[in-house]
Amino acid sequence: MQSHPNVRAVQDVLDAAGARDGSGVPSAVRLLPDAVHTAAAAAESLGIGVGQIANSLVFEADGVPLLVLTSGAHRVDTAGLAASLGVTRLRRATPEFVRTHTGQVIGGVAPVGHPRPLRTLVDTALESYDEIWAAGGVPQAVFPTTYPELLRVTGGAPAEVA
Repeated sequence: MQSHPNVRAVQDVLDAAGARDGSGVPSAVRLLPDAVHTAAAAAESLGIGVGQIANSLVFEADGVPLLVLTSGAHRVDTAGLAASLGVTRLRRATPEFVRTHTGQVIGGVAPVGHPRPLRTLVDTALESYDEIWAAGGVPQAVFPTTYPELLRVTGGAPAEVA
């Protein structure tokens, strides 16, 4: 699975950016024994709190993809987020929309490694953790990073999303 094209694409972006985890070591995609389609499952598998999981949620914002990296401890307030972004319609993207814009499947969407950069918002709630974990391109792959690194490697903007 380490040779899966999505995992390679994510690792390539992390390497090119010099991404680091919470201890300052280069971020590396790790394969878990089983697929983890939810933040709770990922947190349990890693032995960490669910809030440390950076969920990659793709939304359709007036027809344009929007990636929201949110803490697994809460849900996105779509009405509030739409208002703050000035979009008239913000809804969870369909699996087909997600795959078209990320090249990845729901449950494994990474913050990076997409065919084209996506507008990205990073939940400010993630800032309270020394280390956070994000998906690595397939449902059983994850990688460690930090809030500042996640902002830097994604080119994302900090946002209150809950």
